[in-house]
Amino acid sequence: MVFCGPAYLYAVSLDTARRSLADRRPWTELVDRSAISKPDSLSEATSRLRRNLGYFRVNYAAVVAFSLAASLLAHPFSFLVLLGILGAWCFLYVFRAPDQPVVLFGRTFTDRETLLGLVLASVLAFFLTSVASLIISGLLVGGAIVAVHGAFRVPDDLFLDDPSSGPNGNTTNRLL
Repeated sequence: MVFCGPAYLYAVSLDTARRSLADRRPWTELVDRSAISKPDSLSEATSRLRRNLGYFRVNYAAVVAFSLAASLLAHPFSFLVLLGILGAWCFLYVFRAPDQPVVLFGRTFTDRETLLGLVLASVLAFFLTSVASLIISGLLVGGAIVAVHGAFRVPDDLFLDDPSSGPNGNTTNRLL
């Protein structure tokens, strides 16, 4: 029997995060100003972006995550709403034992009713507050930073020691 409780999920998540962070490139290499130049064409910018995404994928994910976190921390009420929704999902659905029903105000709710209530509460919280727009704007700002950096950084010195590059120079595009 496989145990899939909170401690197991935490350990697996921590192990996955450690392996992903092992692929992180040095930040000094990312911000090297001598490797920045204007691309001659849109196809060259696209090619640079593709190669830089493959090489700096973990660093770029951190930049997007930082942008998202800054966007949410700048609006504490929306951040608290997001934490409340996340907490409700964790306690009422993800980490709740399957044999333990949700009981509120003397009424017992089925798993389907609990899921429907959580989805409805999430949609209402996201669209009646500014949480959805903050998440979208944070992701767009982070994506724009990554796209500009990836298009303007010359990738000539990259992939020399990259184990994920194939025989013809293609890289995998997995993010983490």
